[in-house]
Parts: sequence; structure tokens; C-alpha cells
Amino acid sequence: MSPANRYSSQVVQEYWQYTWDREDVYELASVDDPTYVLGMFPYTSGTLHMGHVRNYAITDAYARYRRMCGDDVLHPMGWDAFGLPAENAAHERYTDPKSWTDACIDQMREEMNTLGFGYDWSREITTCDPDYYRWNQYFFRQFHEEGLVEYRAADVNWCPDCETVLADAQVVESDDHEEVCWRCDTPVGRRELDQWFFSITDYAEELLDGLEDLEGWPESVREIQRNWIGKREGATVTFEIAGETASHDEVDVFTTRLDTICGATYLAVSPGHELARTLAEHDDEVAAYVDDARTDDVAEFSGIETDATAVNPVTGEEVAVYVAAYVLDDVGTGAVMGVPAHNERDHEFATEQGVPIEQVIEPIDETPTDTEAEPFTGQGMLTKSGEYDGLASSAARERLLEDTDAAREDVTYRLRDWLISRQRYWGTPIPVVHCEECGPVLVPEDELPVELPEFVQSRGNPLEQAEEFVETTCPDCGKPARRETDTMDTFVDSSWYFLRYLSPDLDTAPFDSAVANETLPVDVYVGGEEHAVLHLLYIRFFTRALADIGLLDVREPVQKLLNQGTVLHSGEKMSKTKDNVVSPHEYGAETTRLFVLSAAHPEQDFEWTARDVSSSYDLQQQLFGMVDALTERTEFRERRESHDEYVAREIDRTVAAATEHYEGFRYHRAVSEIRVLAGLLGQYREFDTPNETVYRRGLRVLARLIAPITPYLGEEMWNLLRGEGLVAEADWPEPETDTGRFETERRIVETLRDDVRDITDVASITDPDEIEVVIAPDWKYDAYEITQAADETDALVGKIMGHDQMQDVGEQAQSYAAELQDRKRELRPVLPGDEEYDLLNRAAWLLRDEFETEVTVRRADGDEELARKAKPGKPAIHIS
Repeated sequence: MSPANRYSSQVVQEYWQYTWDREDVYELASVDDPTYVLGMFPYTSGTLHMGHVRNYAITDAYARYRRMCGDDVLHPMGWDAFGLPAENAAHERYTDPKSWTDACIDQMREEMNTLGFGYDWSREITTCDPDYYRWNQYFFRQFHEEGLVEYRAADVNWCPDCETVLADAQVVESDDHEEVCWRCDTPVGRRELDQWFFSITDYAEELLDGLEDLEGWPESVREIQRNWIGKREGATVTFEIAGETASHDEVDVFTTRLDTICGATYLAVSPGHELARTLAEHDDEVAAYVDDARTDDVAEFSGIETDATAVNPVTGEEVAVYVAAYVLDDVGTGAVMGVPAHNERDHEFATEQGVPIEQVIEPIDETPTDTEAEPFTGQGMLTKSGEYDGLASSAARERLLEDTDAAREDVTYRLRDWLISRQRYWGTPIPVVHCEECGPVLVPEDELPVELPEFVQSRGNPLEQAEEFVETTCPDCGKPARRETDTMDTFVDSSWYFLRYLSPDLDTAPFDSAVANETLPVDVYVGGEEHAVLHLLYIRFFTRALADIGLLDVREPVQKLLNQGTVLHSGEKMSKTKDNVVSPHEYGAETTRLFVLSAAHPEQDFEWTARDVSSSYDLQQQLFGMVDALTERTEFRERRESHDEYVAREIDRTVAAATEHYEGFRYHRAVSEIRVLAGLLGQYREFDTPNETVYRRGLRVLARLIAPITPYLGEEMWNLLRGEGLVAEADWPEPETDTGRFETERRIVETLRDDVRDITDVASITDPDEIEVVIAPDWKYDAYEITQAADETDALVGKIMGHDQMQDVGEQAQSYAAELQDRKRELRPVLPGDEEYDLLNRAAWLLRDEFETEVTVRRADGDEELARKAKPGKPAIHIS
């Protein structure tokens, strides 16, 4: 192919983009139950990275495939446009977040169009648009009326660098096992602030139970959510408190190991616990420790013993009360009964503080233990537990629950309420005013949206500096009031955006409920597993909450979830900090698309290599070149021979295989099928003057099979082939013959070719005179069929030899029957003898072409040696 005829997507992309837009190819034709294909919308960072490209190439290929299958497809795109990075970028560039965000969106939209992503841009949404975030405020009001919003003082995670609160899910563990901010890796501290919460814990049990029905979700994501929800079944036990504790005379603790209660040697409360605050009022040392612990300025297993004591409700003994940093305010009740002999964290604390360690559970098998050195955390038999000695752990828990008035069966969850307050400008204003007379008051619905004021450069939260925004009047009493200056966590924006796509211009409601009920759940949702909690748990909560306030009928938002893997470079994830980023446009739009989809299964990580990228480029040139080479002078043959039938059949087999792979998102295997068929058609063209019907059909099939992955190339091929209309709207190819056994047919042909190669290699035959292929005698196919239909318990040799034709064959049949019995579990499907004979006759041209010799395919003849060697699916071969 001359350089002038080489394919370049850059040359044709503008034309095909214009054509697709003109024909409204990607606009949803009907909202009557479309196939909803969605990629997690991007944060507006300004440029697309390779992770974006992989995510959106996956959804685009599937959306295009389903459209060609005849579906109405909803494939929208929008922008996750609020967030602290935009605010920080504005600070760095002496601009405002909106201008920066709008510029980023324009650039990213242009890049997406260049890459050929087929989005319905008529449904584009931007979360920083007041027409969008108005509905965040509306939901806040609705959730408040439903009892799903709380305003309370709480010790919260604080990032000193971002100067904002973080939800639990936004605190991650660093490589040094330190808790850091998910965005900037700054060590996280604690602060006490008045904050707004969504009561996601009200849905803990339902969110947990619903995971069992999400069969289309990866088990890894479901397990992450199970662990995050963290259901624990056990008992809550009340300990009476003695000492100067004012009105605080008892503390509840939750335990999953009530059988260890007689080994409790102390009681510990968190620094934020009400008892700790009460004790701090009377003890300066406790007060100082509480202050230090709240700022995260103490070691994890530090603590301070107080003057109070707690009474063990089972033994009646008094134990010391500690304030301890390792006890967390929002886990369980914020208090633990310390059983250091049988709990690892209690053991570390007791060792650090010199608290007694009392073993009350022994291994059932009497294995020696040394609980002073390490705790015994398994189940066992009770000891030093009075009347409960000798009971197994499970039986003891039941007895203790029955006997102890201060203990009750209980369930707790690791899941905490969703903290949505953020101390920053670039987010949805929380629609509340604070009145000295009325307290927090919701902004009336007819005054929404509460819009952000103009951005002012300042340290901390710019909203606090915006006096015209802050100073207002109370909607209830009309007196002066101050507007809430916290904005919402941006995960509120992304918890319902998939619903706004359904009716983006609706101004009377956040979305059309009837359309949503008809469309949801989203058929396919693609994004990274890192969002298992930060996003995916929140959209499940939001969908349920919206159902409970009457806006939805469905309770699960997504039917199938696909987590795309990571693109690696030199063994590490592509990252600007590692200076190993490859621009999506460096190799051209379609070479990049083809490579990221053909390198591996979408869920697997893969390494970016120039060599493999080059092979993707070469495949495009091969496909384009085959079509471009067709001219009016191209010679064709009208009569169809056996090898034409083989190629026609292989086209059918390719369509069947590629269709299965597209359905399963196995684009890498679909591309492999395309490569093989392209190679076969090239070989067919060189072997003989091709049949026009077969050859042109093969090329049209290739154009349609590749089009979802490389849409510009698909259109160019289809246009050169004079296909009707656009390939983006063409019908997906279908086999012309039955392909139910295409895998078996392929295996038989490939096995034959490999066997011939092996024989010529071993025998050093470089120029064979003839290749003779001998099909097994009919009785062997009969015996094979009897074997495959037999039960495991059947006496196989006797069953086979019970047939008259087998008795006529005699000892040879008995020997083959014994062989089949030994190999029964490894037998694979074969074709009937007549079909195998016809298949190999049609495929013989492949051997003729490869070895440049005559090839004969025949049936077994009598008791000859070749007939003895031939087996169903594996003919005998003689090379002379």
C-alpha cells in the first residue's frame, strides 16, 4: 500500500463527526426502555488520561454494538464539576473555579469527540450549573423532611492541607500505614465541628442484604461494601460507673464475645465519649489528654486512667476506667470492655498501660497458651468464669444473655452516617440559614437554588468572607440570620446524576419519575473499583432514599457493573507524578482505542508497550488496505468451490464468536477473531481468484465487527464497500448457517494443521509430495457417541460391545472401547463422521496453500493401518 493510501483517522475524523451529528446517530430515539450504557463521568481536570480513555472506550464500543443490534441506546456524558481541586487550581492561576472548570470542560469535550466517542450530547449535564445543583438542595430538603438529615456536633476527620472535613471513606491508609487524605495524602487529624449528615445508617441492613441480588456486580466490589457496612452481631452490656461522674452513672459497650466478659480487666471510652468529657471537667490531666487526643497528637495505644471505676455486671468486680485513643467515637458505642487476654487491640493497650491480663477461655484441644505474650482469640472452653466454667464459647454466650439483666442481644454496623459538610467554596451551598431565635432553618423550596456568590481569593472557606451571601433573614421569623457556609460533599452530585441524564432540561422536577422507572436500572455501568465505597455505596443509598420519598419505584440503580483495570507503564500505574503518562492522542485516536481494548479483558491491568501499540496500527492498515485494494478491475470467480464454502463458513464462525465476545465485553478476543478472519481472507485472495459474494461479504463483516472499536475506520471501510447508510447504524452481521458447533469445527481443523506441521518437523520433510488425511471408520463415531451419552456408572466396554456392528469389528472395537472408558472425562465434542469429512474437504486448501502439495481427504477403507490410527476429531495422516 502506498503512503498516500495509508489509513489515518486524523484525516477522516472531522467528516465522520459531522456526518454522525447531522444524522443524529447518537441521540436517543425513544425513551421506551432503552439500553442504558454509562461510564462514570469524569472530574473536570482539563485533560483526559489513559484511564478515562479505557473506561469510555469500553462503554462506547458496547453502546455502538448494541445500537447495531437494533437497540435504542442511551449513552450520555456529563461533568463532575465541583470539588476542591478546581478551587486549588483557581488559587494557583489567580482565576476563579468556574472559569477554570468551563475551560477544562471545553477541552475534555473536544478530546472526547476526537476519540470518536458517540455520546448523546443533547443530554450533557454539569454539576456546577445552578440548574443542576438546585436539585441537590431540593433533595436535602426532602431528606430532611423524611428524617434522613441530622445536624450535630461531632469529632470529624480534618485535612489541614485542604482545610476541610473528610468523610470516613475519604480517609485512606498510606504506605506507612498512616491515615491520610484521599486527595493530597496529608495526615488526617480530628476536630469537633457542627456538621450535616445524611442518615445512611438507616439503610445499613437493606444495603447489605441487597448485595446478594447484585449478580451482575464483581464479587470484589460486593465484598468491599459488605466489609464497609461491617455488620456485627453480639450483645450490648451496661456497666455501672462509680466515682465523680455527675449524672453519668452507666456506660454501654458492644461486644461480639460476651463469653469473655469475666476476663474484662478495664473499661475504656473514646476521647469524645460523654463520660470522658464529664471526667475531664473534674480532672485536669484527663482534660489535657482529651484535648491532645482530639487533635490526633497522641499514640494509638496511649491512654489515661481516671478516678472512675466500672462494675462488671457478671462478676460484680470493679475495674479501672480509661480514656483511650484506640477506642473510636463512632464505632460501636464509643466504649469497650477491655479483655486483653482475648482481643488483639485490647492486648496491645493493656501491655502498653500495664493493665492485668486475665485468661478466661482455653483452647478445646488444650493447646498451651501464654496470653501474657499474645492473646488467644479463638473459640474455646470457659475457665475462671464461675458457674460458666466448662461451657463452650457459643453455649456460654447464650447462657450469659439469659442470665444477665444488663446484657441484651444487639447488632451494630461499621457504617457511619454520611458526613456531607465541606468547608470550601466550590460545591453546592447547603440550603440552611442559622437564626439565633429559630436555630437552623431550611431555605424554602421556591427560593432554590441558593447560588454561589462570586469567588473571592482567601485562605480557608471563601464563603465565610462573602458578607452579602452570608447575611440574610430567617425564613421563619424574619429576623437577621446567617447563611450556612458549608457546601455539600461532591459525592452528593454523583449520587443521582444518572437520573438527570433521563430528563436534563426538566425544570419542574429533578427527573421524570415515569421515565426513570421505565429506564432503570442502568444496564451497564463502567468505572474503577476504587469507587466501591466513595461512590457506588452512595448511589445505592440515594436510590433507596428517593424511592422512599416517592420519586422512584426501583431500589437498585445498576444492573451490571464492570470495573476497568489499570493501564501500566514500566510496571506502574500511569501518573504525572511518576512521569510515565502517555497522551491518548500521541498514537492517534483509533490506534489508542484499538490497543486499550485489545490488550486485555477490560477488568484486567495491562502494560502499555510501543510494540503492541504498533500491532494495533498495523491491523488498521491491513483492514483498510484490503478494502482499498478493491477496484472495478478486481477479478472474481462466480462458481463456488469447496474452499469458498470453507471461507464462507469461517465468516459465519467469526461472526458467532465475535458476537459472544462483544456480549461478554471480551473485546480483546473479538479483535483476535477479526485478525484471524482478515488473515484468512488475505490468504484466500492469494490462493485463488476469490468468489465475489464470499469475499465481499467477508470484508463487509470485518467493517461491521471493527466499527464499535474503531468507528472512523469502520465508516471508511463501509463507505468504500458501498454499504447502505452509515456503519454506525448498520445491522450487526449474522451467520448465514448454523454455528452451534463452530468451536468444535475450528478445533478439528486447527488440530489437523498442527499435526501436519509436527509430522513434517519431526520427519524433516521440507517438500512433501502428498498429504493424505484419513477419517475414522463409522463404527468409531458410533462408539464415541455411546461413550459421551453414557452415565459415569455405566460399564462402558460392555455397553459399546453390546451393539451388533461393534461385535462385527471384534477385538479392535473392544480395544477402542477400553480406551474410551479410560478417557471418558477428557473427551471433547466431535462432529458426526459425514460432517467431519465434509469439513476437512472444505479446509484441505489451507494445507495445499501452506505446504504447496496435493492434499487428499478420504474415509477409512477396511482394516488398513491408517484406519486403525484415525479417531473421531483426529484423523490419521500420511505424508509422502
